[in-house]
Amino acid sequence: MAHNATEKSNKEQRYDRQLRLWGDHGQEALENAHVCLINATATGTEILKNLVLPGIGAFTIVDGHKVAGEDVGNNYSSIGKVNYFCGLCQNRAQAAAELLQELNNDVSGNFVEESPDKLLDNDPEFFHRFSLVIGVQLIESTCLRLASVLWNAGVPFLVCKTYGLVGYMRLAVKEHTVIESHPDNALEDLRLDQPFAELKNHIQSYDLDNMEKKDHSHTPWVIVVAKYLEKWYSEHNHQLPKNYKEKEAFRQLIREGILKNENGVSEDEENFEEAIKNVNTAFNPTKIPNTVQEILCSEDCKNITAQTPAYWVMAQAVKEFVENEGGGNLPVRGTIPDMIADSEKFIRLQNVYREKAMQDALLVSKHVESLLQSAGKSPASISEQEIRLFCKNAAFLRVVRCRSLTNEYSVESVNKDEITSCMDSPDSEMVLYLMLRSVDRFFQQHSRYPGVYNYQVEEDIGKLKLCVNSLLQEYGLNVNVKDEYIHEFCRYGASEPHTVASFLGGSAAQEAIKIITHQFVPFNNTFIYNAMSQTSTTFQLRGREKEMREEGLERED
Repeated sequence: MAHNATEKSNKEQRYDRQLRLWGDHGQEALENAHVCLINATATGTEILKNLVLPGIGAFTIVDGHKVAGEDVGNNYSSIGKVNYFCGLCQNRAQAAAELLQELNNDVSGNFVEESPDKLLDNDPEFFHRFSLVIGVQLIESTCLRLASVLWNAGVPFLVCKTYGLVGYMRLAVKEHTVIESHPDNALEDLRLDQPFAELKNHIQSYDLDNMEKKDHSHTPWVIVVAKYLEKWYSEHNHQLPKNYKEKEAFRQLIREGILKNENGVSEDEENFEEAIKNVNTAFNPTKIPNTVQEILCSEDCKNITAQTPAYWVMAQAVKEFVENEGGGNLPVRGTIPDMIADSEKFIRLQNVYREKAMQDALLVSKHVESLLQSAGKSPASISEQEIRLFCKNAAFLRVVRCRSLTNEYSVESVNKDEITSCMDSPDSEMVLYLMLRSVDRFFQQHSRYPGVYNYQVEEDIGKLKLCVNSLLQEYGLNVNVKDEYIHEFCRYGASEPHTVASFLGGSAAQEAIKIITHQFVPFNNTFIYNAMSQTSTTFQLRGREKEMREEGLERED
């Protein structure tokens, strides 16, 4: 027991900062994950470094290449591994796995000395076992083959490429559900516009007009607002202050309630000042956000079966709670912001919200249990802890559905309007996306990337321009790509500068952790990093048929 406690303490100290970000359960998800990296290039090893250090459970590197001279100086796997004297080179996957594992003894590192194409030919199900597959510097044909296998298996696929001074990421996942999206500036769930019975009773227990100064100045601002709201209601037909003028009048009402000394001068009551500052926060309407409403009304919530993921079972349970016990509202979140108050009053108020949240979660649990039993599954298959977490974050639920790579590359479904609109600015990052697609086309035709040999740079400019034009023509894109971009991509010679690889490695690892922990919201579709201008952007690149559905149109044959 003592050994386990010491081990846990060491882990908490080691991972302290990240535990504050994604908690014990997020760390546990990370430690249970097995990530596959294809190609241990500079970008690939940077990504894995940033997953190994926070303690990912296991990784497997798939790479059939040997460590070569170009790896030296920009890759973990190359240091000390190239034997120029005997002409023998170690496999890149093995070299990278050994060195990366030294960064964290808790991580299990594996390697496969095969090309992804060979594995796809002989054992495509090899890739089904992973929590996430990251493909780096893949040629287009291999990328599309692998993407199709992973899409059908429901395995998330993160495509990454460093090409000269351009970084590219593409996420391909059918459906990614997020419970803890950690939104910035999340609104508090105080319910002052629709107080529940326990909160009403708690508010009634305060009598601000007959309090001693000490208690008056240490009453939580939530109670102060609630008490003056009662006075406001009596004079305004039970309507909340709506506009700026009314809210200012309400603030003045609170100001008039500040105690005065024997000279008629207002006392220094910080809790009342805090109440005045938080009037807007207090009057945020209690309602279900549109994004959450869409989730609760989704077809995925209906017809729960034994195969339905826990996320959708809990979403349906919350929907039933909203319709039956919740009075049209989500379960109470159960948290309140820090505020000026004495400990006893703050804890009492905190407990009112906390206990209501636990009651609501218990009611949701009963709906979950009923749904699981109807589907022939054990009620224990979804834990109370999972349900409480779901209820606490019910206002922040998210679902990310990406477009498949096969669909994106299809001429029939390309969204020409989106690309054309982005290209209104000839230096938009969209031009870099088109250039990356064009160099892939160059590779298909010449079995190499443009400019890989210095003496061919000028010769390849014309060839790459033909590839750009054929891409634009094939997809019916009436846009202009400036010659300077064609020249620049030829000069890149498919190089993988470590500075760009390092930036992309950090970005990709961050997205990988989001996918693994189901916390925070990953980018949807395509990310482009422009190291020349130090800018980045994301493109959703929606399919044309999806846009038509959203507009209520039917696709024409």
